[in-house]
Formats: sequence, C-alpha cells, structure tokens
Amino acid sequence: MTTSSDREALPRGTEIRGKWNGKGYRLERLLGLGSNGQVYLASAGPRAQCAIKIGHEAAELQGEVNILTSLDHSEKGRQPFLLDVDDAVIDGKTIPYYVMRYVPGVQLKTYLKQHGPHWMGVIGYRLLERLSRLHEAGWVFGDVKSDNILVGEYGRVELVDYGGASAIGRSVRQFTEIYDRGYWSAGSRIADPAYDLFAVGLLWVHALDGKRLVQLTRTLIPQNRHPRELMKLVRSNPQLQPVEGWIEKALTGQFASTRESTREWREAVRGSQQPKPADDRVPGWMAGLLGAAIVLSTTLAAIWLLD
Repeated sequence: MTTSSDREALPRGTEIRGKWNGKGYRLERLLGLGSNGQVYLASAGPRAQCAIKIGHEAAELQGEVNILTSLDHSEKGRQPFLLDVDDAVIDGKTIPYYVMRYVPGVQLKTYLKQHGPHWMGVIGYRLLERLSRLHEAGWVFGDVKSDNILVGEYGRVELVDYGGASAIGRSVRQFTEIYDRGYWSAGSRIADPAYDLFAVGLLWVHALDGKRLVQLTRTLIPQNRHPRELMKLVRSNPQLQPVEGWIEKALTGQFASTRESTREWREAVRGSQQPKPADDRVPGWMAGLLGAAIVLSTTLAAIWLLD
C-alpha cells in the first residue's frame, strides 16, 4: 500500500483510525492532490460525509490547523470548520491529518460557465464577506484564485486551501504569479488585506477575460507590468464594466478595509444594468438577491480544503 508519506494517493476504501481520538474514517475518493498533502472525501458513518486532509509532515499541517482554529473561535454561532485533528498509522508509518465538513461545489470559473456571468455579483459579495472575516481574524489568504474558490448551490462561496494563508504583516507564504500584486508592480508581498483584494480584482479579469489576460502576460515585458494595463482589459469588456470602478480601486490599493470593499461591491452591483437571468429562481443582480446573500452567507456549511 502507498501512503501520503510517499506523496501518492491512498486507494479508495482505505480505513483510517485516529491514534489519539480513536475516530474512524473510510476514504471514498480523492478530491485533490497537492504539494503538502491530499484531500479526500471520506465517510465517518453510514451517512456522514466529511473531507479529510492527509499531510506529509505534521508541521506542514499545523499552520493550517492554527488558522482554522482561530477562525472557529472568531466566528461564533457558525458550525465549526475543523472537526478532528489526529495521527493515523498506515503501513507502519504515522501520518498526520485533519477533518473538515464537506461542502459539494465547483471551482469559480466552472460555476460561471455552467450558470452564467450574471452570478458574478452574488459570488463576489459572498467572497468578500468570507475574506472580511478572515482579515478581521488577523489572516490574509494569500493565494486567491479560481482554483481556490468553491462555489456551491445558488452561489454559496467558501475558500479552499489555507496552506498559503499568512498572518497580517508577514511575508505572503504562497501565491500564484498572475494574481500577485508584486508581479504587476502594484505593491509588496507583505500580507495585508489589500493583497487579497488585488487578487480578487484580478480574479474577475481572469474569469471573464482570461484569453486576453494570458496574452497580455506573454507580451508585456516586466518593466511594463502595471495595473493600468489590466484596466485596459476591464474598460473594453462589457461584462466587467459594471464593476470597473471597484476593480480599479482593488488593483491600486485604494480600499481602506475589506468591509469597505464589500459595501462598494454591493453598490456597484446594485447600480448595474445587467439583465435578469432567464431562470426566474435567480434574481441575478437585483438587490433582493444581494440582501439574501447577506443572510445566507451566515448559514453556509464549513469548507473542505484542497491543496
């Protein structure tokens, strides 16, 4: 049998039992395979499903556990994110793991392709709400990108892969170059809320104008990388024009706080003239759905993590 120590996926049906807590899990399928661990859909009983992240080294997972514990303490009234932390012995080797609630969903770009770009308003609001809580707890996510945003039914949003999260004031531990403000000569790689907001602005350019963005990165020399080049894409894209002002403030670090950015996103979306989606269950850009997003965002299930 291979183990996570060998950095290979464990086979379906592998039984894991905690060395210290004694809780048992059965691995159902691999959700993600990354540099510091694997995430599996697992069962903890006849009907209970969860997500379990198995790491290569205990120290590599401890930082993520600390962040999630901090979030649990700061977000009272919500179901806890972190369900269990333990070690297990597999094939004679001790492996560390932690367990999260599992929420079904798809990556952001996939969701937009399936349901339409009019969902940008609701998803963006919920994403900023999620980042606001993280920032207020003293952390910066650091690696905001489509792959690390899980969107569930009716635009429910959770962040995934906290392996790159950094304490505010420290160096950003993990980032993706195209989303990095340092790459675009727009600021440092010191973790602050504006770092994540820059990446959110870039996120929408990538999600709705990805081909031109990639082409831009291939043609610009490093000295010419600047937010003004990104804004040329935004201003010439009808889908991005309703939030043009918001994106420009995000790319140039003009928001005083993430809460301010959230309020201004809502205002920008409310003031847009996007048509109502054909599906009458989804009011799209209307203020009613955005108001509902505020309520629904407080009742979302906790995240599964993907490295």
